[in-house]
Amino acid sequence: MQTPKSLAYLNRNNGSGKLFIGNHDSIRASVNDDLHTLQAFIDSNNGKFIVLALSYDLKNKIENLSSNNFDGINFPDFIAWVPETVIEIKKENVKFLQGEKTPEILEFLDFFLEEETDDNFHPYHFDFQPRTTKERYIAQVEKLKNHIQRGDIYEVNFCQEYFAKNVRLPYPLDAFFKVNRITKAPFSAYLQFDEFQVLCGSPERFIKKEGNKIISQPIKGTAARKRDENEDELQKTWLKNNPKERSENVMIVDLVRNDLSRIAEPFSVKVDELMGIYTFETVHQMISTVSCTVKENTNFADILHATFPMGSMTGAPKISAMQLSEETEDFKRGLYSGSIGYLSPNGDFDLNVVIRTLIYNTENQYLSCGVGSAITIDSDPEKEYEECLTKVNKLLKGFQSDEI
Repeated sequence: MQTPKSLAYLNRNNGSGKLFIGNHDSIRASVNDDLHTLQAFIDSNNGKFIVLALSYDLKNKIENLSSNNFDGINFPDFIAWVPETVIEIKKENVKFLQGEKTPEILEFLDFFLEEETDDNFHPYHFDFQPRTTKERYIAQVEKLKNHIQRGDIYEVNFCQEYFAKNVRLPYPLDAFFKVNRITKAPFSAYLQFDEFQVLCGSPERFIKKEGNKIISQPIKGTAARKRDENEDELQKTWLKNNPKERSENVMIVDLVRNDLSRIAEPFSVKVDELMGIYTFETVHQMISTVSCTVKENTNFADILHATFPMGSMTGAPKISAMQLSEETEDFKRGLYSGSIGYLSPNGDFDLNVVIRTLIYNTENQYLSCGVGSAITIDSDPEKEYEECLTKVNKLLKGFQSDEI
């Protein structure tokens, strides 16, 4: 069955998710569009669900920055659309939140739910190549450490791209469910809009607003999973106690606290959890939770202006870190390091961090997977490279395996 041209699925992997079907109204950023344009679109669709896909390079409309690296995906600074139909899925139950139960929608819903539970995945065999060689990666990390030594920055998220050219992805929903079976992450997302198809297995929430409360949950600190149960527990203990991983996390928590303070009621910013250890299908992660009470009359663009891009994907200080990552990286991040999520009719929202993600452009048949790690003064370039391989190999090798 042919899928709708505009489709999004936000999957919590706990039996619940939201399915967004069709396109009632949409906006796709052009060169001159910025946060004011996005807010105007949101205001004009007050009381409706809106799907959001925000490029990392939206930063250039927030700060005096630019992005001139190679761009194989060509994702716009943002896409926002009002879906015709919104369906909440909770285990065996479905609830229509927006739109009508037409025969066509019900037929697609049956197809979608069948695809989600089908274990017979199609094979995908692509020749992924690193855009950055290991030698160049190590040299760039050393360059960044020199900047840290001079006091230009304290920490920077340095990313690289794995890509495949001239490939076809004829079964994108099947491909997403295969990725999801590998990652089983709480902020997974499938996105299909115009020429873009996104298979996101993210474990990280960027920011959530519920009423007048905002929470952000940055991830900093990674340890690979082990097959042996005892070795796996040792990995968690290592992550919990490793000074470098802990310092990475604390620095980003401080950055998030500072970001939130710009739109928070006085004295309302607090750290609800510091350096919690969470286990996912392929890695253990160190996650902190920071919250605040948002000031009255603060709109979505105000919040985004204060907090985007998320600190876990930039470093600290944020602007200097973004400038240096732009100078040392070999690709334009685009949607990678950005965010996918939705706005509710009442103005609440929930946005993820686009990591552990395959992004495909159907027009130029280019498939991209970004990966990064935090560089600090204590970073060992070889180990940082290995951390990137740990993150990306589980996804790319699993995606291309004939068995899950």
